[in-house]
Amino acid sequence: MTETLLRAALAALIFPAALAQADTVLKIDATAPVAAPLLGHLKQGTAVSPAGVRLGANNQYLTRDGQPWFPVMGEFHYTRSPASDWELELRKMKAAGITVVASYLIWNHHEEQAGKFDWSERRDLRRFLQLCKKVGLEAVVRIGPWAHAEVRFGGVPDWVVYAMPTRGNDPQYLHYVERFYAQIGRQLKGLMFRDGGPVIGVQLENEYNLRGPGKGAEHISTLKRLALKAGLDAPLYTVTGWDGAVYPPGEVTPVFGGYVDEPWATSTRELAPKETYAFRFDTRVSGDLGAQTVTHERGTADDEIGKTPFFGAEYGPGVPFMYRRRPVIGADDIASMVPVQLGSGVNLLGYYMFHGGRNPAGRTWLQESTGSGGYNDVPLINYDFQAPLGPDGQQRQVLMRLRPYHWFLQDFGARLATMTVRKPAAVPDNAADLKTPRYAARSNGDSGFVFVNNHVRQYAMAAHQAVRFEVALPGGKLVFPSTPVDIADGDYFIWPYNFDLDGMVLKSATAQPLARLDLGAEGVVYVFAAHKRIPVELAFDPAIAPQLQAAGARVAERDGKLVIDQLQPGTGAAVTIARSKGGPVRVVVLTASQAEQLTIADVAGKRRLLLSEQQLVVDGGALQLRSVGSSAFRVAVFPALTKAPTAAGTVQKGTDGIFQTFAATLPERQLTASIAPLRAAQAVPPLLIGGNAKAAQEPGPETFGAAASWQVTVPPAQLKGLDDALLNIDFVGDIGRLYAGVEMLDDWYYSGYGWQFGLRHIGERLAQPLTVSVLPLRADAPIYLDSKARPDFGGQAQLAQLRTVTVTPVYLLRLKVK
Repeated sequence: MTETLLRAALAALIFPAALAQADTVLKIDATAPVAAPLLGHLKQGTAVSPAGVRLGANNQYLTRDGQPWFPVMGEFHYTRSPASDWELELRKMKAAGITVVASYLIWNHHEEQAGKFDWSERRDLRRFLQLCKKVGLEAVVRIGPWAHAEVRFGGVPDWVVYAMPTRGNDPQYLHYVERFYAQIGRQLKGLMFRDGGPVIGVQLENEYNLRGPGKGAEHISTLKRLALKAGLDAPLYTVTGWDGAVYPPGEVTPVFGGYVDEPWATSTRELAPKETYAFRFDTRVSGDLGAQTVTHERGTADDEIGKTPFFGAEYGPGVPFMYRRRPVIGADDIASMVPVQLGSGVNLLGYYMFHGGRNPAGRTWLQESTGSGGYNDVPLINYDFQAPLGPDGQQRQVLMRLRPYHWFLQDFGARLATMTVRKPAAVPDNAADLKTPRYAARSNGDSGFVFVNNHVRQYAMAAHQAVRFEVALPGGKLVFPSTPVDIADGDYFIWPYNFDLDGMVLKSATAQPLARLDLGAEGVVYVFAAHKRIPVELAFDPAIAPQLQAAGARVAERDGKLVIDQLQPGTGAAVTIARSKGGPVRVVVLTASQAEQLTIADVAGKRRLLLSEQQLVVDGGALQLRSVGSSAFRVAVFPALTKAPTAAGTVQKGTDGIFQTFAATLPERQLTASIAPLRAAQAVPPLLIGGNAKAAQEPGPETFGAAASWQVTVPPAQLKGLDDALLNIDFVGDIGRLYAGVEMLDDWYYSGYGWQFGLRHIGERLAQPLTVSVLPLRADAPIYLDSKARPDFGGQAQLAQLRTVTVTPVYLLRLKVK
């Protein structure tokens, strides 16, 4: 053995760490002071309610009564959902942590024929907004007149499009826009924020980048003037800010968005890594968002970046299926995008769509199509969007993944809103750089958060071993965690540092804050969410050691901090810190799975944590739990209820750590559906290539005569007593359609994503057999399907198969609470 090798071997025996892998230190300089907010640039409408509540906006964030305010906004199109469902669906959104509902007011849904306005039933805008207020949600109305929304002519009625120029200051067009706005004003009378109503914002037009005489900023100014004339006086006026948008500076606030795939693209392959997964430090525009008009000029938002806040309106928690491109999106594909947006400076998190839907019936089909000059083909009826809440209110896995971020923003968004984005020492070269760590920080003074994303849809990210963060702060350098962590492909998280726990400073944590509960004399409880894989470490100032208890965990002083690790996340009180005044500060760390089940709501006069795998909403004095497929229910509650809730059946009581638990089981139901073939598929011609996109177009109506058809019988008696029953239609083909007689109930582009249809609303029509038709998919069809969804044609030229039709019961348990 050489002398060099002998020396190395001896060193390894004496200092084993010398052979260990060196730490990967991710550095951020956060020493620069936070600039004071710029006031006066944004011209708001009336921003004071009759109760004296004042909404404000500066160049950094929104305010409520002078304090920073960070809303979470979700899009829900009232006309795409039965009016009888609105209140329940709004409660579901609130239970998911949504605080503001946005909705397009789609012109051709209300005035399909000139002068014949329809504000009834599912078009009853006034009632929808009244229910928003009842449920406790505020609202932003997106009044167009051009909306897009995957609607025919972007929502502008046919009779307007055929007769006059649109989307500009043409006098004839403005006459009818003014009439439409006046109708909206009548519907919203008394419902604006200034009147004590829920409407806090108005969006004008959409994706507007048109330039020229009577267009551009001049047109947006005209629309704002017409909106004010109609009585639409709101604290906030917005426009979409992407794709070179133009607007009058200061008169409106730009909002932004991003999607993890582009179903409007023409590629039949996987797209390059999306910019939506990369932190942004110099721009707020996250790639192509599918604007129907194209510009190559710099937009107004780019010039105003230092004068307006960074608000979101269209961060897609899913994407639609379009005929030529049908990407299936996973829950982590969406949730990993959220730390990126927050770490890039977003101060209003807005989703499009948060709730899926179906187009209302009209004199003609109201969907966007290449046949009517649109850029895309979308289903005639279905607007599922792979949204967190499906068209029938189904809770999807993506909702579970998003919910912890919403509770974080409800309780700690005011802290985050004042924090400035801090660019790391090294950033990826571009969106396709999958090796450089993706991270950022936001801070104000010595406190802040780090944001990490190591997930990119359909691409493997490089793993990073033995990672620690080094943040340079005004008060000195902070390095954490004390034990380095490995960041694997697919990991993403938000971690705090120098986080105030009611006077006790949490130096750092490898867990995300979720909520703060003030229990009065019993103290304060802070709730955190553990990462699904990375161990939890909490670090405090060593001076609090005499006050601290951490049952079941290891407590040791390391790196000048009091470090708590080997902690098992769950429902117990992990850490308790005694205080000289007031009750103790307790820290509860939930598992990642428990955090996804969390709802926070006022129940029996107190704000409480509710954990349930079932879909849970609070309605007055009752907890409503819905279970899809299983008749077993369980909910955990903290703080405990004084009186146990009651239900129609037996409720079992128990405890789980600090939580009180209640469980019940309803009688199980077995639902059946029978299938009988009606006609075999015929040969379909090759797809046409054309339209504005010069890509595959949906086959014309006559082609559907070649569809295979099956009769489906669901005995209606077996559904009695259920909250709903979901018809699951598993087919392989091109387009599926569901009929009751000759009435089309729903349609679906085959994608590998499950097609469901709620049977609750079809009533007497279920007494007659239903029909499922499947248009064959050609093996040579130039459309994009995910690799897992592309069928094996086995040498056949086309496929049209109905694999199975099943019915899943949806059970409802009401727990009455006093």
